[in-house]
Amino acid sequence: MSERHYAPPLGHGIVDDMTNPTDTTPRPAVTADSAERADAVISTLGLSCAYGSFTAVDGVDLVVRRGELYALLGTNGAGKTTTLEVLEGHRAASAGRVEVLGGDPADRRRTRPRIGMMLQDSGLAPELTVRESVALSGAVSGRDDDVDRVLGLVGIDHKARARVAQLSGGERRRVDFAAAVWGTPELVFLDEPTTGLDPAARDALWAVVSELREAGVTFLLTTHYLEEAAENADRIGLMHAGRIKREGTVADLTAGTTTSIRFVAPGPLDELPVRPTRTENDLVVVETDDAQRDVTALMTWAAAADLTLARFTVHESGLDDVFRDLGRAS
Repeated sequence: MSERHYAPPLGHGIVDDMTNPTDTTPRPAVTADSAERADAVISTLGLSCAYGSFTAVDGVDLVVRRGELYALLGTNGAGKTTTLEVLEGHRAASAGRVEVLGGDPADRRRTRPRIGMMLQDSGLAPELTVRESVALSGAVSGRDDDVDRVLGLVGIDHKARARVAQLSGGERRRVDFAAAVWGTPELVFLDEPTTGLDPAARDALWAVVSELREAGVTFLLTTHYLEEAAENADRIGLMHAGRIKREGTVADLTAGTTTSIRFVAPGPLDELPVRPTRTENDLVVVETDDAQRDVTALMTWAAAADLTLARFTVHESGLDDVFRDLGRAS
């Protein structure tokens, strides 16, 4: 693995990590994209990470804007975890350029007071109480806050005197969340934040995230709960095989997808008013880009013929379908 070299701000022009300092080749002028990067909370160009001959992250370009919630989703082995480790300052990139809050993410003295992290496994000390755990994390962060306020904010104040070893998995996640948002950092990494939480606790967590976003906090989310990403993220990046394959809002990502209508045919298929796409077991499947038209045609036809369309369902393609297609396309 080659040594990582920290480069000057991205807004000053695009320069590869391994650029020869004596090279006088003209560089691209500052563009709208580079201006956006200059004001970004997270910015990467050509981010790559290799383990020997295996490339885990392969040229990722990423911009996370101030105040937004960006969800980075990935198939298993996509390189998402490695990308996060670089952005959090826990791993050096093999190549490319990385800036977090305007500088090198590995500069912990600079970033620690400004970044909160909710990792998948925070390694809470089992012998400490909840109050001691959050107070200790807060002291290490360098940010100021009141421990009782934070415990109340995330709904774990009733367990303040309980030891971590006595907590359920969901309660530990709330302690992790409390430590991450202590002191209202500028940027918060949320890595699988709702694992182990019941529905009410999930809703409460997202309510706190919404409140913090109103205060200007930026979030980078990773989750396997696609519906949470769809409901809460401003933009989503879909990562596969080391690259961000698709990026945009939920509407962007699902544009052009089809809706599936399924039902049991009440008679011969050639008598249906719409053309079937295929059959699945005993169900007729109609894939359409105009669900209202085809549903209306089927309902009108069935009513006129006094027929029943048993097990009738309509499924609008969503983020989960786009995610599945990502893996199939490889």
